Amino acid sequence: MKKIVDYRKLLSVDKNAELKELKTIYRNLMKDCHPDKFQQEEERLEAEAKSKEIIEAYHFLVSIAPETREQNMEVYTQTTTLSNIQDFEFKQQVLNIQFFDGSAYEYFDVPRAIYIKLVNADSPGRFARRHIFHEFPYRNVARVLETA
Repeated sequence: MKKIVDYRKLLSVDKNAELKELKTIYRNLMKDCHPDKFQQEEERLEAEAKSKEIIEAYHFLVSIAPETREQNMEVYTQTTTLSNIQDFEFKQQVLNIQFFDGSAYEYFDVPRAIYIKLVNADSPGRFARRHIFHEFPYRNVARVLETA
């Protein structure tokens, strides 16, 4: 959750910011700190580092925005109900779950106690459906490979 708070602070937005507002703020920040605006090498390197932070924050916040989740809800629901969990990893309150259909999701601010219960559950999939999938902020980190 600290990552989310830090990114919101960097872009000066609250948790209710819409995609349109995020995009406008992102563009304005990038105009102000674009590396090509600076002549001095030191200033240019500083602006480049700042712009990389802004880009990362913007893409992250877009990926967890309510509008993005609504657009992908059908695929998310299909994955979480029909595909079994292949593997999961827990690091610093971020739970990464990979599914057999090739998709993977990160869940944020997951307490260690929930992770331990997931590990010890008779059916990790059933436990995750009841206690994780719709309880924590998440983002897709690996898309399902679609066949034509």
